[in-house]
Amino acid sequence: MCESASRADFTPVPGPSRRGRTEELKRLLGKKKRYKSKLIIVVCLLVLIPLAVVFYMKFESARPTVEVTPQKEAIGATQEIRVTAADPKSGLRGLRAELVKDGKTYDLLDKAFAGDVFIRGGEVHQAAETFKIDKRALKISDGKAVLRIVVSDYSWRNWLRGNRTVLEKPIVIDTRPPRIEVVSKAHNINQGGAGVVIYRLFEPCEKSGVLVGENFFPGRSGYYRDPQLYVAFIALDYRQGVGTKMVVTAVDKAGNSAKAGFYHHIRRKRFRKDVINITDGFLKRKMPEFEAEVPQTSGQPLIDVFLKVNGELRRKNYDQLVAIGRHSDARMYWKGTFMRLPNSAPRARFADQRDYRYKGKVVDHQVHLGVDLASLARAKVPAANNGRVAFTGTVGIYGNTVVLDHGFGLFSLYSHLSRIDVEKGQTVQKGEVLGLTGATGLAGGDHLHYAMMVHQTFVNPIEWWDAAWIRNNVTDKLAEAGVPAAAPTDASSAGSGKSVKQ
Repeated sequence: MCESASRADFTPVPGPSRRGRTEELKRLLGKKKRYKSKLIIVVCLLVLIPLAVVFYMKFESARPTVEVTPQKEAIGATQEIRVTAADPKSGLRGLRAELVKDGKTYDLLDKAFAGDVFIRGGEVHQAAETFKIDKRALKISDGKAVLRIVVSDYSWRNWLRGNRTVLEKPIVIDTRPPRIEVVSKAHNINQGGAGVVIYRLFEPCEKSGVLVGENFFPGRSGYYRDPQLYVAFIALDYRQGVGTKMVVTAVDKAGNSAKAGFYHHIRRKRFRKDVINITDGFLKRKMPEFEAEVPQTSGQPLIDVFLKVNGELRRKNYDQLVAIGRHSDARMYWKGTFMRLPNSAPRARFADQRDYRYKGKVVDHQVHLGVDLASLARAKVPAANNGRVAFTGTVGIYGNTVVLDHGFGLFSLYSHLSRIDVEKGQTVQKGEVLGLTGATGLAGGDHLHYAMMVHQTFVNPIEWWDAAWIRNNVTDKLAEAGVPAAAPTDASSAGSGKSVKQ
């Protein structure tokens, strides 16, 4: 019995069959293959993703940008050109400029920028270079040409040659000065007075006008049907006397300049001397009005405040007014003589040389650049002629002021008003009420300070009240061209009282 039990205990347990072992081996091998596949995929991803990023960056397609200044259609004998190029991604590689003229190519600039096409890319991402087109050095003639700018970057596109931007700008090489013909004849002008010059240009010019000494008065086309005819209203400053040079000047699109003289005769004028006595009563009444405009004088003696107002503030207000003269409509609003304040008496004249006395001592000297007219208190102030309201507001020593633009650089000014009845941009007709006289600003009593400007130069208003002077010096000159005036424009609507857009 014991023997049989022992045999039973040592009976071998059946192991897996051959088929089972094969399947287990296959399972293990499959698991290993899947692990290897995943490993390969991970390795590939770790390698391929950076490579893809690198290739994406290196094969970027954004072209470099390029700008050329100045933007000119024509150039003269020499012209400096500035080129600005940029490539924020792969960086600038090269910048080349050349001129193509009569089938030939002339090298102007060839700039290479540091960098490595395979690794770093370009070290420079923005650059500005200048070069000169010199007609004499290049030995080229006047005429049409093409300025070509080529910019490349460090992209791998185009077989590692990079992206390219090609800018071709047609230009004209022109070294001939513009031709000027002065059409108006004799020009008689008073010191401190005005006049008009008519001239013809035979090509479009960037700038033209009349130089009176150092003062420039721009010419405008548009008055005549012939666009080559230009009108320039000019003026002599009260300080410019006999011997002041006057020439018509023009600068064409290529920068070529020319000048043409014309006959002119200057009549010398002597201006009146005047004395203004400053009283303590005037100072106590007026100086508090200017505390906001000269705050640094707070607590100082009133006469010191007056000197700052009459000096520094006067110059500031003068600059403010003449700045208005920089912008005038290219249309003739006005017609005939200019109107003066009705039933008024003159109190001060143009270019009066004023000495200011305080307690018997001269403390200041200024020049009066208008005429003072006194009528009834708060008298109605009419527009001297048709025009557009160029300015309304307070101007320091001038007080409440209205400025009318009569076109082609002619302006009239109305100051010390107690009330303003018009708005900026409004067109007005001769005689329309602009406001009421008053004593605002540095005025000692109720009156109108009336002034006229030709562009940025104050002139004697009395000339514009004289029908004979206007006929001899303006309207007859305009007729000397022998060409009809242009058809009426918006100027014909002056006096409608309607507002116009600025």
